[in-house]
Amino acid sequence: MKFLDQVKIFIKAGDGGSGSPSFRREKFIEFGGPDGGDGGKGGSIILKSERNLNTLIDFRYQQHFKAQRGEDGKGKKQTGKGGEDLHLRVPVGTQIFEEDNKTLIFDFKKENENFVAALGGKGGLGNTRFKSSTNRAPKKITKGIKGEEFWIWLQLKTIADIGIIGLPNAGKSSLLASITKATPKIANYKFTTLNPNLGVAIYDNKEIILADIPGIIEGAHSGTGLGIKFLKHIERCKTLLHLIDVTENDLFKSYKQIREELGKYSKDLLKKNELVVLNKIDLINKKELKEKEEKFNKKTKKKVLLLSTIKKQYISKIKSKIINYAS
Repeated sequence: MKFLDQVKIFIKAGDGGSGSPSFRREKFIEFGGPDGGDGGKGGSIILKSERNLNTLIDFRYQQHFKAQRGEDGKGKKQTGKGGEDLHLRVPVGTQIFEEDNKTLIFDFKKENENFVAALGGKGGLGNTRFKSSTNRAPKKITKGIKGEEFWIWLQLKTIADIGIIGLPNAGKSSLLASITKATPKIANYKFTTLNPNLGVAIYDNKEIILADIPGIIEGAHSGTGLGIKFLKHIERCKTLLHLIDVTENDLFKSYKQIREELGKYSKDLLKKNELVVLNKIDLINKKELKEKEEKFNKKTKKKVLLLSTIKKQYISKIKSKIINYAS
């Protein structure tokens, strides 16, 4: 499935129906009074969050949405039928911004949340409403009120149990493919992944959502490359799986670079649970691997896991750890 995490759409709630100027017209009743009903309320536009969605791709092909207008009032004091609300489905993690794309309106953090984005207009008043002791046959009515209309931005921040992070070409997409049914594009060059890929893994009847976050480079926090776009997805991940290419000359430098970018973007990212994994262990000998692992442990005071996504080494151990960290 293609991933789209930002889109601008136009929403127009339904206008209210106009009131009716009707008078009673019945046989043998010479002076029938006013009997015009009120107009119906216009339909609203309501956004609802759903767990089984993970992209805004549906909004790429349709950017204008209009709810139904309320019907006009009728004779015999009949109120016009209200316009139907228009319901739009969005993924959990979607944020609604005003047209400036900066002012936050609403943030969908849970499943099945509803938000009235544009309110339908009230129906107008029929002439019955204006009858008085001094005006027994009013012709006055009011038109329905216009429904709200404006442009809004939808931005999706991935919500996942585990966010896989690391420098470009660390093997994040390969790891995601190894432990889930996701089929991300995989190749041996940097920036293969240009958008987050999501995968769902089921272990012991428990569903875990993993997100392969595109490679972070130096200056990402200030927008270098697609940095801000990438980093905002990490905010919604419960736990981070930090993947490091063990063939790098300085593992600590690679690790520190990512951590610094996270901290510059938001200190809260550094407080998240972190699982550090050294990948591509099949490419170096055991002696070198042990030396690198011990040196890294000494500098970071962190216990690391080893992995080879190509030869499927230690995949089961990674899976068991992920279950604990996602709980």
